[in-house]
Amino acid sequence: MASSSTTPIIEDGTAKRLWNKFKYERTQALYTPFVVSLAAGTLELDNFLHYIAQDVHILRAFAQAYEMVDEYADDNDAKVEVCKLRKSVTEMLIQNNFFIQTLSLDLHKESTLFAATVKYTEFLLETASGKVEGVIATTPSEKTKLAAYNLSAMTPRMRLYAFLGKELQALLDPSKGIHPNQKWIESFSSNTFQAEAMQTEKLLEKLSVSLTGEELDIIEKLYHEAMKLEVEFFLAQPLVQNTIVPLFLDSSAILAELAILTASKSDQPQSENQLAPMSSAHLRSTWEELSKQYTEEYEQCIESILVGNRAEKFDYEGLKKAIQHISDFEKKANMRVIGFEVLKGLSVEDIQQAGEHMILQDGCMDFFRSSIQNGNLNTNIHVISYCWSGDLIKSAFSSGGLDSVNVHANELMYENSISTGQIIWKVVSPIDKIVAFNNILQNSRNNRNATVYIGATVSDLLCLLDAHIGIVIGCSSSLRRLGVHFGLSFIPLLPFVIEEQQRLFHEKPILEDRKVLYTVSSWAEIHAFILGF
Repeated sequence: MASSSTTPIIEDGTAKRLWNKFKYERTQALYTPFVVSLAAGTLELDNFLHYIAQDVHILRAFAQAYEMVDEYADDNDAKVEVCKLRKSVTEMLIQNNFFIQTLSLDLHKESTLFAATVKYTEFLLETASGKVEGVIATTPSEKTKLAAYNLSAMTPRMRLYAFLGKELQALLDPSKGIHPNQKWIESFSSNTFQAEAMQTEKLLEKLSVSLTGEELDIIEKLYHEAMKLEVEFFLAQPLVQNTIVPLFLDSSAILAELAILTASKSDQPQSENQLAPMSSAHLRSTWEELSKQYTEEYEQCIESILVGNRAEKFDYEGLKKAIQHISDFEKKANMRVIGFEVLKGLSVEDIQQAGEHMILQDGCMDFFRSSIQNGNLNTNIHVISYCWSGDLIKSAFSSGGLDSVNVHANELMYENSISTGQIIWKVVSPIDKIVAFNNILQNSRNNRNATVYIGATVSDLLCLLDAHIGIVIGCSSSLRRLGVHFGLSFIPLLPFVIEEQQRLFHEKPILEDRKVLYTVSSWAEIHAFILGF
């Protein structure tokens, strides 16, 4: 994310579990056009006024909901905390009134509610009145549960706004003077609001401590719905302005384990056509030795490159020579795999089944699926992989309904559907990756389309640089060290998006900086940036 700054959340509690579980929604909120424009300081006044006018109705619903929590709660201490939180909502309404008066907003003219505002307020008020699916509250103990349900519908907004406040505060640049939306950002990043968000979570913990598993499932459902409604509320803001926003897996380890598993069956009778692999013990030992040798020599290869002087400015040619050096190493290492015949004896069927059960990074499959299904995009998705078996990668995507993903990878050679241990080399090195990438671009029917390359390792560096936007996912130390050594800069994606929003607002051309790569920590960020909610 944009900042390592985080607000405290109760350890190991329901609130923390749900906040972490629904991190996709909080990332989506951060990348909505409204929040990006607000963070960039380019949110036009009329758009901010619309937001304030709509938010007043949600805050009023919050105030009513807190009244019902006070009525349902049977704990005096809880009632005291509810009173404090209700007071904070009143203060937020006063703050909104301050904005309204300062900006001379006629609230009556802005009284038409957006559908997202109506949906959000109705959800809050229905939950407050006890209209929760599967819940009939007649006894005092059952009404106490309603207090917890209400808090689960309200807590997400408090934590989300505390999160946004801190994230946007970290992006403020004092050298650029007072930010146009600084008061809003400071309000939600303040210690006071952070404490109120935590207090809401503490109260949720207190009221839900005696709930059953089924009742906690209701808590989770309400929490998730509230998070989605808040994102929809941000997305519903009518921005009458232009806005900038709308795979990595270790296949070698999978194939190694599959080969060892196949070898473990070697004591069983083999068919005449089946190529007998080496014993499982011998094969495991061989894999371990190959892996150890690869790791040691790879580190030596990278260190030998970094021995030279660090570039004072971006040195593409120097980087390309370094990548060629790494490519030579990769080819040599891969030849050992063939020489030891460690992939001999694998069946196509077993490889495909392994692919079907392959677990990609969280959010990866959803991003590709949404990209393909999005009717507003003319999207071609290509996966360029070092994998020794293209069948493994294709099967992984096919199992998720993504047969249209174009896979560029090596292929195992087979006899009667059993691998011979030989490989048809297509993508062996970083140089092969950039060649494949350039071929894809040349064969594109529309070369004017923007290209986004998402990578995670040193082998992706040249492709990342040749794309319009290169996004680095994860934290490969060798990639960063090598990039910095040759003058590359790594910038978190969100600050880049906000800066581009500022450039767009001032009608300046969008920057395409070849020496800058953008970093993300999850596929949720990529999804939010490219596809939206």
